[in-house]
Amino acid sequence: MKSYSDTTYAILGILTTDCKSGYAIKQFIDQSLNHFWKISYGQIYPTLKSIVEEGFAEVRISSTPGKPDKNEYYLTPKGKETLKSWLEKPIKQLPVERNELLLKLFFSRHQPKERTLLLLESYKRDLETRYQTYAAIEQAIANHKEKSEDAMYWLFTLDYGKRIAEAAVAWCEDTLNKLLNEGVS
Repeated sequence: MKSYSDTTYAILGILTTDCKSGYAIKQFIDQSLNHFWKISYGQIYPTLKSIVEEGFAEVRISSTPGKPDKNEYYLTPKGKETLKSWLEKPIKQLPVERNELLLKLFFSRHQPKERTLLLLESYKRDLETRYQTYAAIEQAIANHKEKSEDAMYWLFTLDYGKRIAEAAVAWCEDTLNKLLNEGVS
């Protein structure tokens, strides 16, 4: 079977939800996937075009009085089978994190310790904000989970994000303490 980009598979997956237009897909990405998978607006329409060309989806024109017509995309049986086949394959490799903070910390011997402390404190605050965002998303999903068969799986990915954020906050606290107590016996 031919292999496609992860963006193709992500959009096939999104098309299993109520998101059918390019705009709705982008909103869905921004509100859910963006926390762990980035897809730019510029990738969406070319991918949708490719998906249609491959026969994975069909386009239907949706008309609403007083609004311009819009294209809506619906998975075909071939598209559903392609998504299913991809889901069943093992992952290719463990993800490799690109983290600017860790890169800067790695070379922080070359800056004043106060700057490194500020960098870590700022990062910790950002992580705490991210955790609160995840908690709010979790509450929104929990309030509406009976409406979606996907809710349980969305909560699994959200739990992963929350745990990563918690661990990173704990790491920041530990690293800050070690830097602050450096040289203290």
